[in-house]
Amino acid sequence: MLAKLDSLEQKFIELEKELSAPDIFQDQEKYKKVSKAHAELEEIVTTYREYKKLTQQLEESQELLKDPELKDLAEEEIKTLKKELTALEERLKILLVPKDPLDEKNIILEIRAGTGGEEAALFAADLFRMYSRYAEKKGWKVEIMDSHETGTGGFKEIIANISGKQVYSRLKYESGVHRVQRVPATESQGRIHTSAVTVAILPEAEEVDIEINPSDLRIDVYRSSGPGGQSVNTTDSAVRITHIPTGLVVTCQDEKSQHKNKAKALKVLRARLLQIKQEEQKKELDENRRSQVGSGDRSERIRTYNFPQGRVTDHRINLTIYNLEAVLEGELDQVIDPLIQFFQAEALKAEAIS
Repeated sequence: MLAKLDSLEQKFIELEKELSAPDIFQDQEKYKKVSKAHAELEEIVTTYREYKKLTQQLEESQELLKDPELKDLAEEEIKTLKKELTALEERLKILLVPKDPLDEKNIILEIRAGTGGEEAALFAADLFRMYSRYAEKKGWKVEIMDSHETGTGGFKEIIANISGKQVYSRLKYESGVHRVQRVPATESQGRIHTSAVTVAILPEAEEVDIEINPSDLRIDVYRSSGPGGQSVNTTDSAVRITHIPTGLVVTCQDEKSQHKNKAKALKVLRARLLQIKQEEQKKELDENRRSQVGSGDRSERIRTYNFPQGRVTDHRINLTIYNLEAVLEGELDQVIDPLIQFFQAEALKAEAIS
């Protein structure tokens, strides 16, 4: 591990020299490439330098053990340094695990009501609000791509683009079935109902990631329906795009402009095609990586939101938090951070075995 870290530090130094060269700005493409490589190495090199500094301090403290007057002080210092070094070593192991190349990407968020009728649709709206609040706290931008509302303020389906710094890296583990247990407003007997909503997190695909042949598309335009201004409902601005080879169908009617709706629909289509491409490349991996959300049945779930108990439980890591209201207000880091730590540890185990 130390040899690998030495090599990365040397590479980091070389990149710093390149960035300080006066002619680097004349080639913007090269500057972006070098800057990105430098930024990717910065955290691990900074951590490694701290590790080396503490290792040197530990050696010096061990030398002080020979001095009877400083022995007690040195022993206390050694104990503290060893604890800090162990933590840094674990951090370095995680940083050495190959990063997911998609982590920096923006995402397409798809939320669909599953089992539970109107109550599921209402909870789909709750989840969209939760992710929107979380995005706001992170300084991300949320743009609705398409939605199908119900008469009571719920969503049968809502699709949105979330853009910002490391969006996919923070939200990629949200894909799956989210189960809600609560007493619906329409329930006169006070009985708790269980409903399910599916969430899919798709990394946004660039044109260079997915090349779409225009001849593979059938594009239909039609009159928008549902809430909206007069022009939304009286012009053929809604767009339906069918990808003939896969049979994928994407619709968008949120904008008054047909051109804007088409651009949004193509963005969603690229993300879905990228997902298919990834699934084909990783068929040998866990089924969860190939099929993100399941059928939407109550029994399939990654997380349960229990309103009577004010509890959120993530079943993948047996995490339970009695802070449901805060989570639904977008305080998601208390759920997401443990998930990231768990999957990083799993990746570390896999790396060690390989």
